[in-house]
Amino acid sequence: MLLTQTTTPEDVKALDRAELPLLCGEIRHAILESSAAVGGHVAPNLGVVELTVALHRVFNSPIDKIVFDVSHQTYAHKALTGRAYTYIDPERFGEASGFANPDESEHDLFAMGHTSTSVSLGCGLAHARDLAGDAYNVITIIGDGSLSGGLAFEGFNNAADLDSNLIIIVNDNDQSIAENHGGLYRNLAELRASNGTCERNVFRAMGLDYRYLDAGNDVLALVDALQELRNIDHPIVLHISTAKGKGFEPAQSDPEHWHHVGPFDMATGRKLCPGHPSEPAPRTYADITGEALSAAIERDPQVVGITAATPYIMGFTPELRTAAGKQFVDVGIAEEHAVTFATALACSGAKPVFGVYGTFLQRAYDELWHDLCLNDAPATILVFGASIFGTTSETHLSFFDISMLGGLPNMHYLAPAC
Repeated sequence: MLLTQTTTPEDVKALDRAELPLLCGEIRHAILESSAAVGGHVAPNLGVVELTVALHRVFNSPIDKIVFDVSHQTYAHKALTGRAYTYIDPERFGEASGFANPDESEHDLFAMGHTSTSVSLGCGLAHARDLAGDAYNVITIIGDGSLSGGLAFEGFNNAADLDSNLIIIVNDNDQSIAENHGGLYRNLAELRASNGTCERNVFRAMGLDYRYLDAGNDVLALVDALQELRNIDHPIVLHISTAKGKGFEPAQSDPEHWHHVGPFDMATGRKLCPGHPSEPAPRTYADITGEALSAAIERDPQVVGITAATPYIMGFTPELRTAAGKQFVDVGIAEEHAVTFATALACSGAKPVFGVYGTFLQRAYDELWHDLCLNDAPATILVFGASIFGTTSETHLSFFDISMLGGLPNMHYLAPAC
């Protein structure tokens, strides 16, 4: 088994080129086995196995700096940087965090689990390198879904001002957590369809050099493309097309539901009830919310459900989204916009209901105060996973909802006591 002998970037470099696809297959299988046992971000991680192997084949981490946006696609990276045990040893499944964690490894540069941050981090790393007179590569990986977050645009705008090495890899699988929404994605589709040659190009328009690679799940093609960019002397975007859930048919055909899952049966893809593996998963608050909000939408044409790319937490299946029509809006990964959008809806006579994870609502604090509360807008926010919810990563703790929201004027915040 190659993976048991290939647990550092140096090991990846030592492999024969023909062995790289075999290594990718073993990593994919290990991710599936460990995730089937303990759950995890299945579809995002399966989609970037080849990219991760190629990155560690070409670059010299941690001297070269590699930053994964959100970092819920770092399982292969962890397996190749000393943490393969958490994916190949059943006794240690789930032992490593599901997100980047500098306490685990020098190859994880930042603790991170929220979206759209990698380009800004890359700009800071590159600027610090230049101030110190060093010469290493800075590589950031950002998914197409993360591009809808405003911080991503701020980062790209600043990146275009750099006159030194910064490699921005846009991992485009035509998917956020659910489907993408917004005008930006029409241009990404044009770029994919034209093999990166269409006249309209959002990245060039922002002042950046640009390359396109359609074979984003071909490890050898990725190695060749990255070799060409290694030590480049200016900022560049490498736009690659990948398949979310690659190599596991249930995840590839339904990437929304396989974005993050609990334990499941690898043979059938059936999700299991924790503690009762023979039973189906129980009914959830998401199911209840979806039914209640759908009924409200049907009764009242002024009710508008809003999500920031996580419709599943509200129980809004593709079928319910279709049925709701314009009364359900997915703004993409843009919580700030969602709150301000809800403010204007409420002040114009509509009845907005914004469903959001507590950990992601933190990103919209200023909009909550300056837009929603200052204008006393009658909107409803459903905060999911609040107060007591946590994961294996501190990036996804929702412990701060009461302290964050309880002191805002003109807001009534209700939290369950049991």
